[in-house]
Amino acid sequence: MAAPAEPPVERSVVPERSGAPDVVGAVVLGACAVWALISAAGTDGRPEGVLLAVLAVTAGYASGRISGSLAPVATASVMAVAWLAAAIASGQEGFGTAVAVGTPPGDTGAVAGLLVLAAGAACCAATAAGPSSVRLTMTLLAVTIAGAALLFGSVAGFVAVLGVLLCSLAAARTRRRVAGLAGLALVTALVVGASWAVAEQVLPEGLSVSLEGQLTQHRVALWQDAAELAKEHPLLGSGPDRFGDLSPTVTQSLDSDSTPHSAALQQAAEQGVVGVLLLGAVFGWLLYGLARSACSTPVVLTAGAALTALAAVASVGNALSFTPVTAGAGLLAGLATARPEADAIPVSSVTSAHTSAAPDKRERPHGYGPA
Repeated sequence: MAAPAEPPVERSVVPERSGAPDVVGAVVLGACAVWALISAAGTDGRPEGVLLAVLAVTAGYASGRISGSLAPVATASVMAVAWLAAAIASGQEGFGTAVAVGTPPGDTGAVAGLLVLAAGAACCAATAAGPSSVRLTMTLLAVTIAGAALLFGSVAGFVAVLGVLLCSLAAARTRRRVAGLAGLALVTALVVGASWAVAEQVLPEGLSVSLEGQLTQHRVALWQDAAELAKEHPLLGSGPDRFGDLSPTVTQSLDSDSTPHSAALQQAAEQGVVGVLLLGAVFGWLLYGLARSACSTPVVLTAGAALTALAAVASVGNALSFTPVTAGAGLLAGLATARPEADAIPVSSVTSAHTSAAPDKRERPHGYGPA
């Protein structure tokens, strides 16, 4: 006697995504704005740049959540192309010089940051699309972005884009998102710690000389100035946007952009230890939001890898000094934490969840669906 056919397994009801990450984000970003005003009031600093960065992240995150709920793959694909075009526009002035002598063209921080965001968006789109022509196209675009980084002479950008691409490929086989995000947080901490160690000259002499050769003496001198300012003003800092006025290296240079080319060191110098903690809290909030995201784990880890690569670039450069980069970071995080309308729970799934004693909790291998 033939066994009766088993009914198809219905997906279980996925609980609504908690609003805790949004609350945490509002608190952290609000604290960043308030502390910038407090630090500026106590030191005659200029908080406008910090306030603009907070607004850019907020607007980008909200835009990403909205667009990600409507058309996540299409939005990620369009943004990948847009960020690549913006990077080309930012670096085109010195393109010939970069190819000829290998020197960084134009605003190298903006170029590297935009390339990383473009690669992250392309890899997210490829991961979410699954086996399709879109996946192949977006993967090829990510490889093209890595090549563009080399053409523009951005070694840091190339390494960061390559890391995002490799992490995206590895994320397709990963199911434990929390462990993956914790690993990304550790990588960021190591990069930031290394920049501090270089500034404080606590590394072994051979390693220190090697790193200084890669970073250039001018950048190391900027980091040392930032570390000294942080020691002189440990609580309030020297004031937002005042590093260029107080750094001896900046005042003696004709082509400096008045930043220490390290986000963590700039926060320490201008807003003290509280500013550094708040900067870390913003990054922690982004990872927390990804951990609680309804998107699939491969998409979450790919976006996390892109944000980690951007944090690493910002630790050794001035990427976060550009509004398009900070807004783009918020947009990418919003895309990876959105809940697409296509994943709304059907009535049949709700009925199955109430009648089944052991609902199926398997995760989709790809896509922006619930994890």
